[in-house]
Amino acid sequence: MSSVKVILRKDKAKAKGECPLHIRVIKNRKSSQYSLRISVLPEDWNEKESKVKKSNPNYKRINAFLYKKLSEAQGSLIDLEHNSKTFNAQKVKENMFGKKPESFIDFANQYLEYLLTNGKSSTRSKALSVIVKLKEFINGKDLLFTDIDVSFIKKYESYLRNIKGNKINTIHSDLKVIRRIVKEAVRESLITDNNNPFKNYKLKWEDSNVIYLNDDEIQRLKELELNPKIMEHHVRNIFVFSCYAGGLRISDVLKLKWRQFDGERIELNTQKSNAKVSILLPNVALRILEIYKVSKLSDSDFIFPFLNNNADYTMQKKLYRDISSRTAYANKLLKSICEKAKINKQIHFHVSRHTFATQALKRGMRIEYVSKLLGHSSIKTTQIYAKIVDAELDKAMEVFND
Repeated sequence: MSSVKVILRKDKAKAKGECPLHIRVIKNRKSSQYSLRISVLPEDWNEKESKVKKSNPNYKRINAFLYKKLSEAQGSLIDLEHNSKTFNAQKVKENMFGKKPESFIDFANQYLEYLLTNGKSSTRSKALSVIVKLKEFINGKDLLFTDIDVSFIKKYESYLRNIKGNKINTIHSDLKVIRRIVKEAVRESLITDNNNPFKNYKLKWEDSNVIYLNDDEIQRLKELELNPKIMEHHVRNIFVFSCYAGGLRISDVLKLKWRQFDGERIELNTQKSNAKVSILLPNVALRILEIYKVSKLSDSDFIFPFLNNNADYTMQKKLYRDISSRTAYANKLLKSICEKAKINKQIHFHVSRHTFATQALKRGMRIEYVSKLLGHSSIKTTQIYAKIVDAELDKAMEVFND
């Protein structure tokens, strides 16, 4: 059983008392409605005949419009019944009026929820900051996928550069997040690949200085005397641990549990890429773990004393909040630690990742192995460290000019 009818939505009355007219489709006892973007006063509406009364000065024009739309809807319903064995009221509505353009903002919010649900807290944090900036640009309005074209991207890039004061690489990172969400929409068939504006737009990038610690600075950090009872001691330990344990991100280090350590190596799925890695720990990293073995009670305990062993981290939002707050605190303490170690560099935890990469390449580790340990999806990402090592070698060769 199916039907199509024009109805007056009295439940959506406007300030002046006018109510919108909708097309209502009923199929298999399920209904779907679509606004005709016309409103009339209830006293001007003939409910029985589904048309506007003569009391409305525009009744002829409106009724002609309603007759046209009702005929189109009925024709669409007949076509679908003839050509498709299975369809619903929503499909009739889409066939009649076209599918409503998808909201980028709504889909982006779903993407953020997906990242949170799947434990990708650091990726979600970055994506969330990007979406917040984008919402500022559009003044809190909705943004459809059809609104995002090359012209829109150029305007947004100009906004980030001139209003927000972002540098080229920050803009690159922000647009990469938006591009990723668009690609997800293509993958889920919400939009077609032909409607992906990033196919015709090249993101800009410039090489930047990568901060890392040299041999002397690492040694000073390891030898720095810190009170074992204060948090600076533990922050220094996890930073050095990461420098030797494959450049693990702080989110992965904080979540490490004793059951992931077999006495020689640690095994985990990295939080950002979910890549499975197995890292044979060098002696420096093993000695750091020995410090914490004395407080081990269970294999389910966290190795390092940052997250709460008794907390219910099955709730991803709580895990995300705790990791975020501990990361911010650790980065704050790192500045103080480096001052004490006489290291005059802007240090944050990600520097441990850069340090591992450069140290590994200088010691002769093959770049594809370094890339694998870092969890890079492409070796091109790792090549920036190879350039740093090559530059150091070039500088070392200058001794022959003395």
